[in-house]
Amino acid sequence: MNLFEKQETRQSPYFPLSDRIRPEKLEDFVGQKKIIAPGKPLRKAIENDELQSIILWGPPGSGKTTLARIIAKMTKTHFVSFSAVISGVPALRKIIKEAQDRRTYQNRRTILFVDEIHRFNKAQQDAFLPFVEDGTIILIGATTENPSFEVISPLLSRSTVYVLEPLSGEELEMILNQALRDEKKGLGNYHVEINTDTLKFIIEIAYGDARIALNVLDFAVRTTKPNSKGIREIDLKVIEAVVQKRSLRYDKTGEEHYNIISALHKSMRDSDPDAALYWVARMLEAGENPLYLARRLVRFASEDVGNADPQALQIAVAAMEAVKFIGMPEGNLALTQAATYLACAPKSNALYSGYKSARDDIKKWGPLPVPMVIRNAPTSLMKDLGYGKNYKYAHNFKQGFVLQDHMPKELKNKKYYYPTERGFEKEIKRRLEKLKNSGKEKIND
Repeated sequence: MNLFEKQETRQSPYFPLSDRIRPEKLEDFVGQKKIIAPGKPLRKAIENDELQSIILWGPPGSGKTTLARIIAKMTKTHFVSFSAVISGVPALRKIIKEAQDRRTYQNRRTILFVDEIHRFNKAQQDAFLPFVEDGTIILIGATTENPSFEVISPLLSRSTVYVLEPLSGEELEMILNQALRDEKKGLGNYHVEINTDTLKFIIEIAYGDARIALNVLDFAVRTTKPNSKGIREIDLKVIEAVVQKRSLRYDKTGEEHYNIISALHKSMRDSDPDAALYWVARMLEAGENPLYLARRLVRFASEDVGNADPQALQIAVAAMEAVKFIGMPEGNLALTQAATYLACAPKSNALYSGYKSARDDIKKWGPLPVPMVIRNAPTSLMKDLGYGKNYKYAHNFKQGFVLQDHMPKELKNKKYYYPTERGFEKEIKRRLEKLKNSGKEKIND
């Protein structure tokens, strides 16, 4: 059916708020500036009615369907919505036949919007291909899954993929405030009073999904009775009752934030995986930005584990990439895995101490010159000036090791890195001592 049949009924309060207040113009669309800001190719194509087949890939509630509806409003093409969940190939054949007739007899193009296109198997997707190829339909596919894996290559090659991102907190706040002000399709006539903390809590539990945020707000307003002044007061307790989730005391910019991140650091440093797991869960359940937590784990991997377990940094970085790839809440286990691994890993702050000591010398001595022997000499002038003179190429020597000046003369023989006896650093220490003794033997010889 056409996406806009009985459009007027969408303003009915019986429709979800997220559906009622969908913008109908690009100017009112919130978010996704990377792809639809003025001057961007997709926006130009929509405004000039020159759209080609596209795939919209993004998380739930990021605006895929809304963008498709705006395209329907702004273009002169016939727009048909087709759901991969409830429709099949027979229904598609009928749509294709109508599109062919429309092009033949009315000289009018047809946009086919396929929601959740990843739910079609490869054979079903093949059914679109010839009609995208010959221009019978302009395909707009929407998917929450990576199209590289879920959409057949021939279809991908004939479409442009646009990546939609989760909405930011500021963008969600803008959408919620619009809904609260809108008297025609939103909640403007309900006389809602909601404080900033409650609004932020709704945003935090939505994880970038506008649909979740709007539906939580809508249900909270409808189930709250007006007070004697006709005002519906929405506070944290009301939202907690709606979502069955307790608002944890956690100010992401205040003292409690720093108390809890400190507790996580000290728990991991003291090799307590149970406490580390608890504090990770505490932050995530309170709405902490998972990428902030991932960054702290990456820092800890070098600061408190370092070369005692070189794999720790890889695991922390992998957890960060996992969060970026699969998002939340699924990414919480990757962060938990990293935190417990770091807690159980052997500890060393040798890198942190060494860097701090080197930084102090840099502040003290300033930009000391590089020793001539290890300077690069790409020109004959530099060679004449002594750049790289008497440089010894380590691979030409036994054990791949040589003794030569690598530090400025003011810092000759200065040592910064002191590996510990813990974990892999014990092996590093053994290697360095062996090389040092080897160098002494050469000098004595």
